[in-house]
Amino acid sequence: MKGTVQPRPVSEGDPRNAALPSSVDEWLASLSGPGVLGALLAPSPEEQVRRGYGHTLREIAQQPVTWVETAARMRALLPVVEESLDGVSAVVFTGSGSSIYAAECVAPCLQRGLGIPVSAVPAGLILTHPETCLPPTGPFLVVSLARSGNSPESRAVVDWLLESRPQARHLFITCNGEGALATSYRDRPDVRTIVLDDRTNDRSLVMTSSFTNMVLAGRALAGNPEACEARALGLARAAVALLRERADALDATARSGFGSVVYLGSGCRLGSAREAALKMLEMNAGEVFTFAESYLGLRHGPMSAIRPDTLVVAFLSSDPLVRAYERDLLTELDRKGLGSTRVIVGAEVPPGIVASAEALVLDCKACAPCADEDLTLPDALAGQLLAFSRCLAGGSRPDSPSEDSVITRVVSGFEIHRRNGTR
Repeated sequence: MKGTVQPRPVSEGDPRNAALPSSVDEWLASLSGPGVLGALLAPSPEEQVRRGYGHTLREIAQQPVTWVETAARMRALLPVVEESLDGVSAVVFTGSGSSIYAAECVAPCLQRGLGIPVSAVPAGLILTHPETCLPPTGPFLVVSLARSGNSPESRAVVDWLLESRPQARHLFITCNGEGALATSYRDRPDVRTIVLDDRTNDRSLVMTSSFTNMVLAGRALAGNPEACEARALGLARAAVALLRERADALDATARSGFGSVVYLGSGCRLGSAREAALKMLEMNAGEVFTFAESYLGLRHGPMSAIRPDTLVVAFLSSDPLVRAYERDLLTELDRKGLGSTRVIVGAEVPPGIVASAEALVLDCKACAPCADEDLTLPDALAGQLLAFSRCLAGGSRPDSPSEDSVITRVVSGFEIHRRNGTR
């Protein structure tokens, strides 16, 4: 599975389709030139890393290429997926931090595709309250999402489930072939492992490529690999357009002086809103207050946190009914004069969605028509770019923004407790 996967030729008959680069290096070279990304990519890779942004920038920018490769990889691993799902009555996605937000992006659409209950459950909740969040009966599949596979919860959850829930089988989707998840359970017949390309094992503190590629891999559990590959190509084209054409506008917004950010999303896109909020928080070492909320949930108290300097980032649904609710909420914010600038991410965004002429609209036309579950990836990419630019504007280092090590790339080890008092 190693090496570069060549994208399929793109039809010249569709004006949205531009040829996609076949390698990360080729793609990054094509971004050189004028503009914010071109200037950041001009120094050598070694110099970029010395300046503290090289890993993060590469991992954000490489995503269009890695998405195509992940879709091809999942097609080749379809037998592993089918064996894992055979006969199960429910699926539980689990992870910690960004990984559980990836699960939240996947679970709703996968439930519709598989026709069985699919939930997203934080790994920590399984450790503390398993009886409240696991299927009470029947065989079920636990899908563990992990960048490194070395976080304390990852292995503790698997060990506990193997010991106490024999009806559970396991599928690991990880970006690190050398991590504990990928290496510790090779002899277990009820455990299967999918390792994504090593390039998705982000070297930066923050998760970027790992997040979006695990979302794409998780969605592949619904089957239909041809549709998965077509989806990845469309999303890659949308990401190419965003990086080439809208990075400067996002950079300008990041430098506009906002003091806090609220991210709005509905359904599965509440997961990408939470991830985008986390990226801003992590890359700015907590200096920018952030929170994520659903559009309908914002009215029930959280709206009071929107100050005059609050940036509102709205992930706009493609579903007409859902969008109607979202538009009403955005109109209400405009009428009440709440917040500052707006950033709107969606596909085929209608004109006048917000009153302000200063709103930044990121329209993912290149992948239209897009379902909301598709748009979780552009949502995440926009959030990554916004957080990255704000970090640089504040004089910090995106590769390691937490200089006092309050947070680390892999959560430090902590004691795992058992209900019987044993460790």
